[in-house]
Amino acid sequence: MRKFLHYLIFVLIIGCQTDAAEPADLGHDYMPLEVSRFWVYAVDQTLYFGAGDSESTTFYYRDRITDSYIDAEGGLIFRVVREKSTDQSTWQDHSVYTLQINKNALLRSSENLATIPLVFPPSSQKTWDANVYNSVAEDLYSSEELGRYEVNGNTYENAVKVLQEQEDDQITIRDNRYEVYAKGVGMVEQYIENLTYCSRNDCLGEQIIENGRLSHLKLIYNGQY
Repeated sequence: MRKFLHYLIFVLIIGCQTDAAEPADLGHDYMPLEVSRFWVYAVDQTLYFGAGDSESTTFYYRDRITDSYIDAEGGLIFRVVREKSTDQSTWQDHSVYTLQINKNALLRSSENLATIPLVFPPSSQKTWDANVYNSVAEDLYSSEELGRYEVNGNTYENAVKVLQEQEDDQITIRDNRYEVYAKGVGMVEQYIENLTYCSRNDCLGEQIIENGRLSHLKLIYNGQY
């Protein structure tokens, strides 16, 4: 009996140690960061220049993690090169931005502006200030779990949507922005609708677009090169 009790205690201790040793799933793979990863997006974009004056185009973006480095604070930074194409055959450099995970937050830096597009682990009812790492005014983002999600005919089993802005006074401005991230993949969709309506007395409330941009990115495929 005594041997059995000793064995039982041993099993319980080993079980507890095994459970404690297992790392928590923080969901960092909702935006996997690794040199040689790439994402190709189809982009529909409309630019508005004035009442009745707009230009719509369709093209592609290819984002490639080309290298990584350690910054002065000891953080691991991934450099992402964005290329643009009209046919997916010829690509031209478009822009560069960086990504890193800092204190369970995804930090994206572009044109000397650092924002937080996602926090880990991704879940519903999370709210954070995307501008906490810069001097711009507070901008609250929130996330919601979507479960299965389809983009461009591809179905992702676990996805989370980040609501960046939902504003439309139907008089002067419409600002609607969100991003969707899928587990094991990264960003699969981005929607930006930022419009300014005519606010003169002769057109106030008629939702006549004076200027703005509508941009919709949808992931086509991704992988490693």
